[in-house]
Amino acid sequence: MHFTGTVYRNPYWETFPLLQITQGCTHNKCKFCTMYRDVTFKMQHMELIEQDLQEIANIAPDARTIQLLSANPLAMTYDKLAPILEIINRYLPKMEYIYAATRVTDIRNKTVEQLKSLKEMGLREISLGIESGDDWTLERINKGYTSADILEQCHKLEKAGIDYWMTFLNGVAGREHSHDHAVNSAKIFSQCKPMVVGTGGLTLFPGTPLLEEAQRGEFTPLSEKEMLCELKTFVENLTCDCSFITHHTISGKNLTGPDFLKRKDSIISALEHEIEHGDLDAMAAIRNRKRTL
Repeated sequence: MHFTGTVYRNPYWETFPLLQITQGCTHNKCKFCTMYRDVTFKMQHMELIEQDLQEIANIAPDARTIQLLSANPLAMTYDKLAPILEIINRYLPKMEYIYAATRVTDIRNKTVEQLKSLKEMGLREISLGIESGDDWTLERINKGYTSADILEQCHKLEKAGIDYWMTFLNGVAGREHSHDHAVNSAKIFSQCKPMVVGTGGLTLFPGTPLLEEAQRGEFTPLSEKEMLCELKTFVENLTCDCSFITHHTISGKNLTGPDFLKRKDSIISALEHEIEHGDLDAMAAIRNRKRTL
């Protein structure tokens, strides 16, 4: 198999195998991320993709799911992506679900009809690293799109019938803009129909511009308690029915699961308990041991 650098996969997608069709990230400028900092974006040669599929077909000829790599493989145009999905189906004829993580901007260069076609070829579910629905925050962390872009592209996915995940990055706006980040993100997410809303707490990793800004006093990171308060504000304002997942340093008990709206009050109660009685030092220790997103 031809993999470039560290392999990242969605732990909630029980996909085997993984197939690299691009390497690196087209944007690679988010201020909080080092995942692909030293990897140049390239599209994988079709020859290598076919070699990998031959290997997969020998090992798992009945594979029904597959995850496309790397950071945002859907950056490819429809004309380049469609032949890859076709060849996947040729080598793996029982294929049902093709998954990929990608950027909001990767949907722009595809029409709804093209997205429908990709779904028919197996692209059923994607994960969008949204991070925030607040325009000030999106510009501050250099995401490369606006809240209007999020709405426009997510609605295209809905029309095409492709399920999608949205992520909220707790703490990425810093202390000064925390409330607006939480409230405005929830407003944008609530105007969409995500299958899953996932949240994680910001860690300032070495080598990131955001850590450098914090060291210069230009960015004020939230304390563990402030992170929990921001997450609670986000949950209070979120009104879309979805599954809810958190990668926060607190326990996932009573937080992660389906039927968000039915469980919303219990999630808020659990967060309130952690805010008042949680072991904040232990949470900080867990965060400090993290090495990557």
